[in-house]
Parts: sequence; structure tokens; C-alpha cells
Amino acid sequence: MMWSWIPNNWSLIWQLTRENAYLGVVPALIGLVISLPIGIVAARWRWIYPPVLTVVNIAYAIPSLALFIALIPAFGLTDTTVIIALTVFSLCVILPNVVAGLRAVPAPVTQAATAMGYGPLRRLATVELPLAVPVILAGLRVGVVASISLASVGQLIGVSSLGYLFIDGLQRSFPTEIYVGLFLVIVLALACDLILVGVKRALTPWAARPERKQRRQRLRQLTEATP
Repeated sequence: MMWSWIPNNWSLIWQLTRENAYLGVVPALIGLVISLPIGIVAARWRWIYPPVLTVVNIAYAIPSLALFIALIPAFGLTDTTVIIALTVFSLCVILPNVVAGLRAVPAPVTQAATAMGYGPLRRLATVELPLAVPVILAGLRVGVVASISLASVGQLIGVSSLGYLFIDGLQRSFPTEIYVGLFLVIVLALACDLILVGVKRALTPWAARPERKQRRQRLRQLTEATP
């Protein structure tokens, strides 16, 4: 490990990290935007979901590099090629969570909202989606982490990312670049995951209360048990 290489190439490292973050986060967000309406429809009309899930699973089985290459004739060696491919893979992870989250909303809750005069759209926006947020964000977290990892593969078709450090380090037999690239991919994935955890807590403050109550009860039990 040549530590002096890092400060001497900091501008390159920072540029590649930003590009990898862009290629990883944008497809997952686009996948979420696409998954929400499809997931809502699939949750409402259950017969739609099996064929949709079949298509999603087939798409997820396609190797990422093969999908990149298949998109090159239409979009060229650009960020768009990688973003479209990673959006497809994000859909495969996020969409099932959207459906699962909406289906997990307790029936008595939706029935109570209907009894209070909530229409389908208002009930969806103010009751069902908020309750489904934890499950949906769990899928988004997996989608973001997977996209950040797969974004490095885009370097094989000439799209700049942290994959440059892997390829250049391998070609020059310089493991320092490989270690730095691996470390940055892991840190980037962890940082994005922590941000999404914070978003989840901000959007669902009611979900954290039972956890805090359980911790306080457990602490009280341990204190009382201590002689």
C-alpha cells in the first residue's frame, strides 16, 4: 500500500467518487419514481402483480455488463446507458417492496379511513403510503447500495466511475488503486445507507417511539435487577 499516492491524486479520487455517487443514486431514485405508480396498481389489482414480477425477475437475471452493451447502440458510451441499466436493476429491488409495503397496511386502518370519509386518493396519500414508507425505504436502501456497486462496472464501457481505479490498478499491477477504490465504494454505500436511515426516521417519527419505549423498559428492568 503506497499511502503517498492518495494525497497526490486526491482530485482524481474526488472526481471519481462524485461520478460514482451520481451513477449510483440517480438510477435508484428514478427506479423509486417508476416503482410507486406500478406498485400502487399492482397492490390494488393483485392479478397484475404476477406478470409484472415475472418481467422484473427476468430483467434482474440479465448480467449488468450485457445490458450495458445492449444499450450502447441506442445511447452510446454515455452516462445515460449506465443510468438506464441501473434503473432497470433498481426496479427489480424497489418494486416488490412497494407492493409489499402497501399490502402490509392493516385492513382495519384503511377501513377506518374510509369510514371517516377518505376517498381512495386521499387514503393512499395520507394513510397507506406513510405506513408503507419503512418497507419502501428498505427496498430503496438495497437499490442504492447495489447501484453504487454496479456503477463501477460502467468503467468497462468507458463511463467514468470508481471502476477506473480497479482497472488501472490491475493493468499497472498497482494494488493501492484497487484498495482505495474498494474502500471508497464501501464508504459511499454506507454513507448513502445512513442518509436513507435518517430520511426514514424523519418521515416516520411514530415508528421510533415504540423502539425507544422498549429500550427504556429494558433499561429499567436491568436497573431493578441489579443488586
